[in-house]
Amino acid sequence: MPEHTAAADFAALLRELKDRSGLSYGVLAKRLHMSTSTLHRYCNGDAVPADYAPVERLARLCKAHPEELVELHRRWVLADAVRGRKGAAAAETPPEEAGSGTGPGQEASEAAPPAEAPSAGAPPAAPADADTGAGPAPARRRTRTAVLAGIAVAAVAVGVALAVGLPGGGSDGDGDGGRHRPVGAAGVTAEGSAPASSSPPSSAASPSSPAKDKGPARTPAGSAPAGAPSGEGQKSGVPVTVRAEPYAWESPCSQRYLADKPASEMKPPPLEEGAAAWVAAHGAVSSGQQYLRLTVQGTGPETVVVDGLTVRVAGKRAPLAWNDYAMAYPGVGCGGGVQTRAFAVSLDSARPSLTPEPGNEDFPFKVSESDPEVYYLTASVSAYDVDWYLELKWSSGDRSGTLTVDDEGRPFRTSGNKGRPAYEFPIGGDGWVPEGTTKLE
Repeated sequence: MPEHTAAADFAALLRELKDRSGLSYGVLAKRLHMSTSTLHRYCNGDAVPADYAPVERLARLCKAHPEELVELHRRWVLADAVRGRKGAAAAETPPEEAGSGTGPGQEASEAAPPAEAPSAGAPPAAPADADTGAGPAPARRRTRTAVLAGIAVAAVAVGVALAVGLPGGGSDGDGDGGRHRPVGAAGVTAEGSAPASSSPPSSAASPSSPAKDKGPARTPAGSAPAGAPSGEGQKSGVPVTVRAEPYAWESPCSQRYLADKPASEMKPPPLEEGAAAWVAAHGAVSSGQQYLRLTVQGTGPETVVVDGLTVRVAGKRAPLAWNDYAMAYPGVGCGGGVQTRAFAVSLDSARPSLTPEPGNEDFPFKVSESDPEVYYLTASVSAYDVDWYLELKWSSGDRSGTLTVDDEGRPFRTSGNKGRPAYEFPIGGDGWVPEGTTKLE
């Protein structure tokens, strides 16, 4: 889809919601903690937000219906994907377009010896190919041959380096430090291929260690990260990508985190878009329940059937004996409501499984590059500290496979919070206080 079309469709729905709300740009911008000019650019189609969280908050302020929230997220996904492809294309300039004196062809040309001009009366140079009777090869042809040979040698060297550095020839998240992976990257193992390991993702953290201190994220050999550009998904043979947001909020009132720190050392509650950084900074774990937003999108025009999502438990322990921190400010009203494509799972069950929320359909669903799907999962737990992940089964024509969906190579982690000291952060206050002690005026 052309960039201007995707961005225009996204902006058109934003303007519709804004106009229907009757609120001015200034009022909305103030409530969203952004500048008025930035909000103008979003609604005019001049810019696409890099994060969906402020878009969703804007839609909720404008009283968007659940169906409109799903459609808005779908349009944002398309606009954001087109923008990402444009940025990648700009970063990869072909050698022939790089200009004189800057490309590898120029360097090879300077390194190659120039062709000597034949002197008068000298016999002609030997033919370049005696079998074809071709004439003398120009210096330009020899230069091009040298360039191609150099590129071939470099490609072989890179292949050898990858084979030595990465076991099984797979990809490893250490190479780029995770800079190019989305929150909640998904490993890919297609059916019929040998998986990198027969064991599921496991947590290296004990109940007393932060969830984020589990080592670098890794993806199984022969897999492609979720959210990878269309070309990467197609090269790996997987026609679908998944982007998991493990720190999404159904509403500020519903989200809580456990942290092994006293209230005096805790920062104030973040906005939703800052939740992942806040969790990492405090070594926190989702408390009582975890709300996941999964965006599933095809990598090409063909239809991919999402056959189902399976919950896999990687470990169970006694619930964490940490303090419980509520993200809602006392007295602040909370929105919410059941989303389309919403599912619930109890991690306390011996065999946890997803069930559709009332009024929602169950799998299978269909996706393509131009028609993504968004799934909302609420995982609840009270009696355990659980490491878990998801397996998404897909099929397209005569192909099928499974995507392992987790938190950047680590399992999701959710712990019960019964009996734990609970804290809240009063509006205008300067610190956390025991929950229920705040007096509302």
